[in-house]
Amino acid sequence: MRLRIAAFACLCVLGIFTPNSFVGSKTVAATGTANPQTSSALNANTSTQNTTQNTSSALDGTAKKITAYTLTPELYKKAKTLGRIRFSFRLFSFLYGVFVLWFILKRRYSAKFRDWAESASRKRYLQALVYAPLLIAAISLLQLPLDLFNEILFKRFGISIQSWGSWTGDWLKLLALSILAGTLLTLLLYAVIRRSPRRWWLYFWLIANPILLFVFFLQPYVIDPMFNEFEPLSSKAPAIVPQLQLIARRAGIEIPPKRMFWMKASNKTIYCNAYVTGFGASKRIVIWDTCFTSETTDGILTTFGHELGHYALNHIWKGLALFSMMAFVLLYLGCRSIVWLIAKRGETWCIHGVDDWAALPALLLLVTLYGFAAEVAGNNFSRFIENQADVYGLEVTHGIVSDPGQAFAISFQKFGETVFVDPAPNPAYVFLFFDHPTVADRIHLFVTYD
Repeated sequence: MRLRIAAFACLCVLGIFTPNSFVGSKTVAATGTANPQTSSALNANTSTQNTTQNTSSALDGTAKKITAYTLTPELYKKAKTLGRIRFSFRLFSFLYGVFVLWFILKRRYSAKFRDWAESASRKRYLQALVYAPLLIAAISLLQLPLDLFNEILFKRFGISIQSWGSWTGDWLKLLALSILAGTLLTLLLYAVIRRSPRRWWLYFWLIANPILLFVFFLQPYVIDPMFNEFEPLSSKAPAIVPQLQLIARRAGIEIPPKRMFWMKASNKTIYCNAYVTGFGASKRIVIWDTCFTSETTDGILTTFGHELGHYALNHIWKGLALFSMMAFVLLYLGCRSIVWLIAKRGETWCIHGVDDWAALPALLLLVTLYGFAAEVAGNNFSRFIENQADVYGLEVTHGIVSDPGQAFAISFQKFGETVFVDPAPNPAYVFLFFDHPTVADRIHLFVTYD
């Protein structure tokens, strides 16, 4: 499950938004679908054998050489339909996220939650333990229809195969994490607001940055295993590890096998993907198990080359720096606007001041509106570094993979056919919401790059 715009704004305010999605080689969200997880489970003893067997048939010259991304008329029709639905859904999700926060303020639910919290205890930290979970649960429940629609859509198109029990479990885990992090950071936010009513936005940003880094460091160890199963790649596909290390050494980077991981995605979705996450001791490259049943060896090696680009070009640090600066701007704008908004609507919403617990949805509402532009900026940056990683992948596998451009193109052609990627998506959709270049643009790069 990926956070939508309202969640993006909320987490920016609370200081725990992490730019994780931009480091994957393929994401369905970027191409106009979503991010479920995948089909048949792997046998540890046969995954590498299957990969090797698949290689020759795709790259031995008998397969048709790819020169551009194309779809059959039937697939093209499905891709266009899904693309239109997804674009409309993303726009509606933003408007609905704004509506949810306005509705909670308008109906004075936030004020009721505050009253319940203040009647429960005079101690501020105990009030936070009552107010924040109620607010987060209310927002999550109001957003649940969109989450359900999203999952139903991907099930209908065959992209998600996750059982409803598993999906519900993931949703509840995400809710629990949101309540835990949100409660602690809400308490911190309001402690800073009461200590410095005029400069709280700056002090909270300064405090939130190390918290953001700590959460991002722990994510591969604590958060990711809550949603997926991970194993060392050396235990699941040992034959391919030396080939991956050869590519890494060519790049001048020594990546030990203990930082290469296999992730079980085949119980949730049907497509291949890989990503980089963490930093320092937690930094790692993860390859989904679906890659070993659907990709050729050359396809996996070029995918690794792409991920190595993120690793070598410090894209995680650059992304963290960008999102930290965006949070800085959003918090500043929120601080400048919240006083005006409460002066104008505070009495109607039963909000007594900026330091009132009930003012939090108003702050989130403002940051959600400003955050739309921040998300667009973040997506444009993401597309830029994904293009850099594509070029890096072509360069670092040249001479190791017989034809990196064709290996990449075959992989993305298969990906587009599997998840119904529109060959020519709406330019506005691309500009606003795509965090990766279009599949058509990427394949064009692969087959023309010298």
